Amino acid sequence: MRKIFASLDIGTNSIKLLVGEIQKTKLNVLSCIDVPSEGIRKGLIVNPESAEIAIKTAFDRTEEMLGLPVTKVLVNIPAYNLDCFISSGSVTIKSPEKIIDHADVVRAMQASIYKKIEDNRELVTILPTKYTINEDEQVKNPVGLVANNLSINCVAVVVPKKNSEMIIKTLEKMKIKVVDICVSPLADYYEFKKTPYKEKVGAVVNIGQSNTTVSIFNKGILTACEVIDMGSGIVDNDIAYVFKIPVKDANFLKERLSVADIHAAQPAESLIVKDINGEEVKINQYDVSAVVISRLNELLGLIKKQINLLTKKEISYIIFSGGISELTYFDRIVDSHFGAMGKIGTVEEIGARDNKYSVALGMMKYYNSRLKLRNAEFSIFSLDEQEEFGGNHKRVNISENSLLGKIYGYFFDN
Repeated sequence: MRKIFASLDIGTNSIKLLVGEIQKTKLNVLSCIDVPSEGIRKGLIVNPESAEIAIKTAFDRTEEMLGLPVTKVLVNIPAYNLDCFISSGSVTIKSPEKIIDHADVVRAMQASIYKKIEDNRELVTILPTKYTINEDEQVKNPVGLVANNLSINCVAVVVPKKNSEMIIKTLEKMKIKVVDICVSPLADYYEFKKTPYKEKVGAVVNIGQSNTTVSIFNKGILTACEVIDMGSGIVDNDIAYVFKIPVKDANFLKERLSVADIHAAQPAESLIVKDINGEEVKINQYDVSAVVISRLNELLGLIKKQINLLTKKEISYIIFSGGISELTYFDRIVDSHFGAMGKIGTVEEIGARDNKYSVALGMMKYYNSRLKLRNAEFSIFSLDEQEEFGGNHKRVNISENSLLGKIYGYFFDN
C-alpha cells in the first residue's frame, strides 16, 4: 500500500492543506494548497461558519488538483497550555512463545497513561524513552525479544480538549475524518530534525502570525512548551501604524521589501503604496527594515527568556521556523541573539519550499513514525483510488470514534 497522507494546518493568517506520499525516507508533495483564514483567531475557531467556508475552499482546491476528494486528514491543533508528564506502565506478554510484538508495545504505552489523564485534557502522543524486559533488562527495541513482561518509561503530551474540539467538530460536519492530531513542536522537529539532535537538548521555535511557540526537546523527546502571545502579525501592525497604511499593505512591505539586517538595508530601494487616505506614499527599504528589526529584537529577546524558563540544561541548538523566518537576513538577527546555536529551518520538499509549510510537512513525517511503531499501514486513498488517481469517487462517511479512541486518543483509534 502506498503511504499517502493529508495534513491540515489551520493558522490565524492562512490554512494549509498538503497531500504527500512517503517513499522510504522521502516525502513527495502531491498537492500544496494555501488559502486565507476566516473565522480563526490564534489557531482556534471562533466563527465556525466562516471557518468552515475557508476550510472547504482548501479541500475543494485540493480535490481539483488531485482529482480525488480528501476525506481523511491529520490535523495540527494549538499548543496552548500543553503539558508533558513522565509516566510508566507494564504488561505481561500473552503469546505462548513469549515473543514481544508491536501490539505489546502499544499495550504498554496504553498502560502508561491509563487513568492518568484528566477528563478535560486530550492526549496528543506518548513518546517512549526507555524499554525494560523481565523487570531489569533495559533494551533499545523490545520487538522480537523473548520476555515474560515489558515495561515502558515515556513522556505523555496532553493539551486542553478545547484546543481540538471545535476543529474536529467542524471537520466532522464536513464529513472529514480526523486520523490523528498533532502540535507544531512535534511537527517542526520531525521536519527539521538531524541525527546529532537525537543526543542533545535543543529548542524549536515557530513564529506564527499571532503567537510564537517555544518548545524544548531532550534527545528527541518533547519535554516542555510555552506559547508567547506575540507573532509576526505585530510587525505588520507596527509598519501600518508608523507609515499610516493598511495592514495588508504593511504585510506586503514586510515580505517584499524589508530585511532583517539594518546594515544591508538600501535607502534607494523602495515601493509605493497607498496610505489610509488613499494617497500614494513611497517607503524605502531602510525605513521599513528599521521598524521590522526593532520588533524582531523584542520578540527574540522574549524567546531567549522563555527558553531559559523552560529548561536549565545546556542548549545545543535552536531551530526557527514560521513564515517570517524566510525574511532576508533573518539568520543574521538570530545569530546576533543566539550565536551558532540559532539555526533557520529549511524546508527541502519540492512543491512546498517555504517554512510556512513546515508544520504540515512535519505532521506527515511524525505520523509515519507512529505507524512504524505500530507496524501498521495507512493511506487516505483506497487501493482502487490509488490505481485510478484522477477519477471521480464518492466521499467516505465518517464513523464514530471508538471507545478505545475516546480513552487513549486518536493514535490508538486508527
